[in-house]
Amino acid sequence: MTPAPDDTDAARPAIDALHRRLIEGVLEPLGLESSVATAELVNALAAGLAQDSGRLAELQNRHYRKRLDLWAAYALNRPKAPPQPVIEPDPADRRFRAPEWKTQPWFAFTEQSYLLAAEWLREIIAIAKLEPHAKRKLEFFTRQYIDAMSPANFPWSNPEALKLASETDGESVSRGLRNLAADLDKGMISMTDESAFEVGRNLAISPGAVVYENDFMQLIQYRASTEKVFERPLVMIPPCINKYYILDLQPENSFVRYAVERGHTVFMVSWRNMPPAMGRATWDDYLQHGVIRALAVARQICGAEKVNALGFCVGGTLLGAALAVLRAQGDERVASLTLLATMLDFSDTGELAVFVDETYVRQREREFADGGVLHGRVLALTFASLRANDLIWNYVVSNYLKGGTPEPFDLLYWNGDSTNLPGAMYVYYLRNTYLENNLRVPAKLAMLGVPVDLGRVDMPAYVLATREDHIVPWRTAFASTRLLGGRIEFVLSASGHIAGVINPASKNRRNFWLAHSRSRNRTAGSPRRSPSREAGGSTGETGSRPSAGTKSRLAASSETRNTGRSSPPRGATSRKHAVEPPASGGQ
Repeated sequence: MTPAPDDTDAARPAIDALHRRLIEGVLEPLGLESSVATAELVNALAAGLAQDSGRLAELQNRHYRKRLDLWAAYALNRPKAPPQPVIEPDPADRRFRAPEWKTQPWFAFTEQSYLLAAEWLREIIAIAKLEPHAKRKLEFFTRQYIDAMSPANFPWSNPEALKLASETDGESVSRGLRNLAADLDKGMISMTDESAFEVGRNLAISPGAVVYENDFMQLIQYRASTEKVFERPLVMIPPCINKYYILDLQPENSFVRYAVERGHTVFMVSWRNMPPAMGRATWDDYLQHGVIRALAVARQICGAEKVNALGFCVGGTLLGAALAVLRAQGDERVASLTLLATMLDFSDTGELAVFVDETYVRQREREFADGGVLHGRVLALTFASLRANDLIWNYVVSNYLKGGTPEPFDLLYWNGDSTNLPGAMYVYYLRNTYLENNLRVPAKLAMLGVPVDLGRVDMPAYVLATREDHIVPWRTAFASTRLLGGRIEFVLSASGHIAGVINPASKNRRNFWLAHSRSRNRTAGSPRRSPSREAGGSTGETGSRPSAGTKSRLAASSETRNTGRSSPPRGATSRKHAVEPPASGGQ
């Protein structure tokens, strides 16, 4: 039994409203929410196409021939089964795997028509002669539009949703509308079953205590669970756009637990979810009252001369800048540095570059001139839009069209638990990293009153990148090895930005590529080898892969004095063979 027509009609406005809100949300970070910005891009596209009218005509003719072939196959033969396809979807495209897309003429025609339109749009952008940033922006915007307009995203053209509605007598439609209403209320798409997790119940349950707090952060101490304990504590600086417990998820994938079980006293910064009253807080404030204060408190509590420090994502950027400040001040009390999926050189920020140009940054600077905060959900949607089919439309279909509940997934639960950033800090970060890439230039920036030179950060460093990272491209993470001044070990991990880091060795999954350690005695600012050449000297390991915890411990343990009782186990150094790291992939 199918839902009654009046039920379908009642559902359609809500679904249409959802699509409008999602598309507007995706366009907003691009600065394309205004008709003026959209018109400028369209005008630029028209001008770019006019420069090669012959190629445009050839493309149009080819597209029209395919369209005519498609129409003729259905209009003239009137088949009971669909004719041979004019165009095939990507084998990796999961949206059209239901058999009805191939066996039912209406759905097959809808799929074919959509795929032809998508191909035409992509080819139009490809042949247009445009300034590189404008072209990249148009490519991204076009992909967002193509992804959003898939017939699989609408209830009246998704065969699986229609079939499920019939089989459940419309109950799937009712569940989907309830899911939609709940997500509209909270302003975010549910990507996991949130009822399955609770911080303090099954997430972030490593025993610890808040030992210090100020207006910017709380500092949590986790005591080593071993009889023999390292003298130097390990201070972790997580990203400030999400909650700290990415490094302390469930017991089996907790980096904190892994470290304390191997004799490390861990201190974790838990960044404050900033209220509007803190909107004027600056980048320097985050360095002084966040990173530098955490390092000092950890030394004081442990009575240690030096500490080991670790930064993840933008936490690593903050840490790198803070260490450059400390070195400029003659402070050498950080013994080793670990950077996980971190950018210090922002020459290539991947698809995130489409969000940042002079117009966008000036717009944000005006917006936050008098304070205010950037809401975490804006950044969350921005990152999700980089993989819209997987992280937006997949859940639109499963949650709303089919009325399902997402599978429990701790990483996605954390991903949705975002924090607000002070507007002043955010626009400084945008301009001096993503837009102008000033951090990499020695003495170009002054922070806390001193010139910043990453070349003076000369303690041993361990740098981890992930091959399929869509937020920190691995070659960009590798570029840190050209900037830092000490001995560096670089590792390229499989998988993406989070899963490539939070990947415990006990699961025996994925692989990695290890660049040989080298002494990094050099003049600050002098060039280093390219990632391709560096990778050529790497060794690869497959099978049992040391987790980020093991690997970062190699840097954290370097030159660390034990309390005189024993040394921790070294990381896995099993069979190795020379390999080339594979080319950067998707996802």
